[in-house]
Amino acid sequence: MVITQTPFRMSFFGGGTDFPDFYREHGGAVISTTFDKYCYVSVRHLPRFFDYTNELIYSKIERVGHRADIQHPAIRNAMEMMDMHELRLTYDADLPARSGLGTSSSFAVGMLNAFYALKGKYADKRRLADEAIRLERELCGESGGVQDQIAAAFGGLNRIDFSAEGYQVNPIIISPERKKELNRNLLLFFTGFSRFSSDIQEGTKKAMRDKTAELLEMYALVDEAEQILVNQNRSLSEFGRLLHHTWELKRGIAGGITTGSIDAMYKKGMEAGALGGKLLGAGGGGFLLFYVEPDHQAAVRAAMEDLLYIPFEFENNGTSVIHYAPEAYEPRTGKETEED
Repeated sequence: MVITQTPFRMSFFGGGTDFPDFYREHGGAVISTTFDKYCYVSVRHLPRFFDYTNELIYSKIERVGHRADIQHPAIRNAMEMMDMHELRLTYDADLPARSGLGTSSSFAVGMLNAFYALKGKYADKRRLADEAIRLERELCGESGGVQDQIAAAFGGLNRIDFSAEGYQVNPIIISPERKKELNRNLLLFFTGFSRFSSDIQEGTKKAMRDKTAELLEMYALVDEAEQILVNQNRSLSEFGRLLHHTWELKRGIAGGITTGSIDAMYKKGMEAGALGGKLLGAGGGGFLLFYVEPDHQAAVRAAMEDLLYIPFEFENNGTSVIHYAPEAYEPRTGKETEED
């Protein structure tokens, strides 16, 4: 049996510039971090006592005799891509799916990591990120950028740069004390809404054709945000105010990014003392993040009393195998194969 642990991510700046159609022409960059909320994927070969050959447990339970009959597109395509057979796969997570934290991409990365380990092979973080991007964007045909898969694989607080030649992951170097201050000043709340990110992303992709100027400004803000973080002489409060600016830009790119209810929640947080914030992910629901200095945190939490508060700590490891017990497995042959 293999169990992988893969973190979720929060993206601060540059979202939208990680769409291939944009960065291949203009370049792009994001600043994001992973934090200590994870998804767990356990995989083993299914014992041959059942009248089905694959058992998949996520929000549903699938028991199928043929790999092609699997309903979950990411699992089906990943198994086909890596020639996996006779599996029992279980998914568990600290946070709900479709909530704006890159949950589907973390699952894709963690699943591929588990598949490699079950085969007794090592896959480095870049390979896992690249193959998760291919799985979601090409094989499953889902719309969206490519930052989530990279963040989940690599982990940490990073600037990720995109170009026609590919991407580069650059850790943001700041002191431990400054990083802790940033962490302490970020408050995360669950709005209670969830949606399919790919649905929002499809609308964003179409709208981006007419919003190049806004995306170029969001791209430029990545440089400004990085300078705030790395320059010890600058106050992190500037980071919070810049979050507000980029949120205003993003909500002007496409419909579906926000709703009246979310706008009202955001306004309440700002009026209670937050310096800035944003809705994480593609928009439309999920998690609301605020930058709040310590003196105002009690007031902001009181203003958000109807929402679930989620304490968190930054993490640096990315996807990892946390349990590895190799199995002796011999594929079925001839008439016994599941694909007959």
